[in-house]
Amino acid sequence: MSAIKKLVGDTAIYGLSSIVGRLINYLLVPILTRVFSQAEFGANAEFYGYISFINILLTHGMETTFFKFSQDSGEKQVYANAFFSVAFISFLFGLFILFFGNTISKVIGFGDNPEFLYFSAGILITDALAAIPFALLRQQNSALKFAVIKNLNILLNILITLYLLVAGPYCKSHFGVNLIFWKEGLGINAVFIANLTASSFTLLLLMKEIRLVGFRFDPNLYTKMISYATPMIWVGLAGMVNETLDRTIIKYLWHDPIEAMSMNGIYSANYKLSIIITLFIQAYKYAAEPFFFAHAKQTDKRELYARVMNYFAWLCMFIFLVVTFYMDIFKRFIDVKFHEGLFIVPILLWANIFLGMYYNVSIWYKLTDQTKKGAQISMIGAAITIILNILLVPIYGYMGCAITTFICYLTMLIIGYVWGQKYFPVPYNLGRILTYTVLSISFYFLVRWTDTNLEIKPLINGLIRIVLLFVFILVAYTFEGKSIRGILKKK
Repeated sequence: MSAIKKLVGDTAIYGLSSIVGRLINYLLVPILTRVFSQAEFGANAEFYGYISFINILLTHGMETTFFKFSQDSGEKQVYANAFFSVAFISFLFGLFILFFGNTISKVIGFGDNPEFLYFSAGILITDALAAIPFALLRQQNSALKFAVIKNLNILLNILITLYLLVAGPYCKSHFGVNLIFWKEGLGINAVFIANLTASSFTLLLLMKEIRLVGFRFDPNLYTKMISYATPMIWVGLAGMVNETLDRTIIKYLWHDPIEAMSMNGIYSANYKLSIIITLFIQAYKYAAEPFFFAHAKQTDKRELYARVMNYFAWLCMFIFLVVTFYMDIFKRFIDVKFHEGLFIVPILLWANIFLGMYYNVSIWYKLTDQTKKGAQISMIGAAITIILNILLVPIYGYMGCAITTFICYLTMLIIGYVWGQKYFPVPYNLGRILTYTVLSISFYFLVRWTDTNLEIKPLINGLIRIVLLFVFILVAYTFEGKSIRGILKKK
């Protein structure tokens, strides 16, 4: 129970930082969706899709490798090896962009704006260099410092974005004053500039951790580390294919490229409405990965992992109900011109629930050093993503992207569970998880049915939602109450 309490505490700290920071960042969405057209918002999403892909190559699995090898080979030496590896790959990438950036910009259809690519490269390099120092903070359970630095990054990013996109144009139009560092017509360059500045500032805040690297490098240890990490690259790349490929290839699959950019903007804006589940999963993942490794040698680890899965599944489904029950509120965070895509939000919410559950059931391949198996699962998911996008997007547009994401993550969850029970059996309570699943889906459709078929006063409608959420909480407490009370009482 004390182990779970520690996981809950760390997840709360990571989650609070992530949720507070990202919610502040989320407040930019109403501004960006009003300042940018659908096509501009789509272009922004496309480049951040590229950033997600390349970030996997620059970090090449060294964060997970650091957690794994720190348990046996000494934290300082493993940390130095991991940082030098990321720094060297980032240096080579920087040279590549320096020499071939203009050509690449033309190939991907942004020849008139090569600066998009150069800004993206700067963001990638600075974020990659910060990845291993952030992993060190997680390894040392410095959740608070991790949270503070992450939030400062987000806050600075937001402030600069507002300065360039709101304050600058306002002062120009109302007072005829040009603010320093602002110029007219920045467009989505403002977003890139803000991100790059914030990422650079983050590196400065991590200088204490970076200085710990010293001049240690162990070639023999590095050989073992890179052997473990290499399959993780494929896991990461395949994961990014599953998460972001749809936002980078719509324009190549839809018959009208201009319309496709608008569709990409609509899809990306509505994807952001699944942000609460995404934030929770991210916070949980920050805390869970070092937690799973730290308890890998305990005799009751399998029961511990199963119990964690129960709590995780219920919380995700509770969040799903909150978002879908109060969609009229959440949808206001994006401009009305993006509302035509709201119907895909429940599909994307469940897709992200499956992804989060997959993170739980797939820990076995990291604990048993079978990262190649993890790579195989991710590659299967990537193949599904590529094939279904090619088949569905030309017919259904961004709806095809949402369906593909749903099927991909569900398939990965099933395979991860089946293979995990073969190589590292964990007694997951499938009956309990299925109960939560059936209840959440039933409550969702019940509310949809009442909204569509019954003329109910808003007050009664609101009470129905509150009662259903209370019932969902009560069911979970009936199942998990004993263990939850144990966590709360454990000192």
